[in-house]
Amino acid sequence: MSFKEASMEREGKIFRLSILELSNALLAFFYEDNMKLGTLAIALPGPGDSQATTSSVLLGGKYLLSARALAERVAGSFKKMSLASVNVEISEPEGIRIAAALLDDLTRKQRSQSQ
Repeated sequence: MSFKEASMEREGKIFRLSILELSNALLAFFYEDNMKLGTLAIALPGPGDSQATTSSVLLGGKYLLSARALAERVAGSFKKMSLASVNVEISEPEGIRIAAALLDDLTRKQRSQSQ
């Protein structure tokens, strides 16, 4: 089990992505300030090298696209089932861009550590 974090400041707000990696799954939290549970989505990785093919929102009504997109990207990047929570107060398109940048930062760090 490991815990990975990345953060980014935009317009005076700090956005964070925290990922708890278990042996068979990942829990990803995208949030501002304090960690909170938000809209929750689950995704399964696709076969082989493909991105996630199956995802669904479990709870929440705000940031549905962001939660699914984050869950799919996490599942595709780490090749494990993922559960993603999104709790931010910005527009959904901007949230997706920030979450993707934070995830890219974390995956770069992981690749450099494993080499």
